[in-house]
Amino acid sequence: MLPGLDGFECIRQLRRDDDVPIVVVSARDGTDDIVAALEAGADDYVVKPVAIRELTARLRALRRRARPIAGASTSDDVPAVAFGELEISPEAGEVRRAGQQVTVNRTEFRLLCELAEHAGRVLSRQQLLQRVWGYTSGDERLVDVHVGRLRQKIEPDPANPRHLITLRGLGYKLQR
Repeated sequence: MLPGLDGFECIRQLRRDDDVPIVVVSARDGTDDIVAALEAGADDYVVKPVAIRELTARLRALRRRARPIAGASTSDDVPAVAFGELEISPEAGEVRRAGQQVTVNRTEFRLLCELAEHAGRVLSRQQLLQRVWGYTSGDERLVDVHVGRLRQKIEPDPANPRHLITLRGLGYKLQR
């Protein structure tokens, strides 16, 4: 509903040029619109009318996650965690599949690191919402969409994932 440019295309263009956090605030509340915005690269989606306190809390949470951690190492000799052909280097901020670097956005990387930190254990959507996004409650579809995007990037066959597994009714886990 933006003049001259589709909102989804705007998100895609922003995401192509930068990894800036993107929060969509829209009157459109359909699942298809929410999923399309998240698939285009948005980090969060809030439906109008929105409580200002909620919006500012969401923005603060995104800002906290965007801020580099003081003293974090970025050295290439930090060991990677391997899940078959998938390698995650949390300190170096890199993901590789079969030796090739995989481009993931900040939220996808945080989600993958959270799952890797708890490898083999199931994390519920609510746990992931809190640990990755900083939300104590919220729409669990946010997690589902990001997991789907991540699967497209890290799984050789996203329709039959070997590493990023869904446990229906329970949540997600990363397995070797």
